[in-house]
Amino acid sequence: MYWSEKHEKKGKKTILFVCATGIATSTVVAEKTMDFLHQNGIEVNYTQTNVASLPEYNSNSADLIVATTNVPYDIDIPVIRALPIITGIGAEKVLEDIKNYIDD
Repeated sequence: MYWSEKHEKKGKKTILFVCATGIATSTVVAEKTMDFLHQNGIEVNYTQTNVASLPEYNSNSADLIVATTNVPYDIDIPVIRALPIITGIGAEKVLEDIKNYIDD
């Protein structure tokens, strides 16, 4: 399932989930991350995109990028590498890192 929500910055932070196509692994990571954040009482806005579209985004568009692929651009949004959420190895640490960044 591909679900994208237009982000409206009304106090909630926005996460931009990124993978090569903007459909496959970003969807899995988005679902797991959103479930984890919800279980911890944290609500965020989010959207998904492919890595080639990243130059269209800036810090007014998103607060954090969670990527399952390399981000080859110099952008002003912090990036957290999320491949461990796909592999399961180190997933809890990455989810905690995302939570801690969003909670700040």
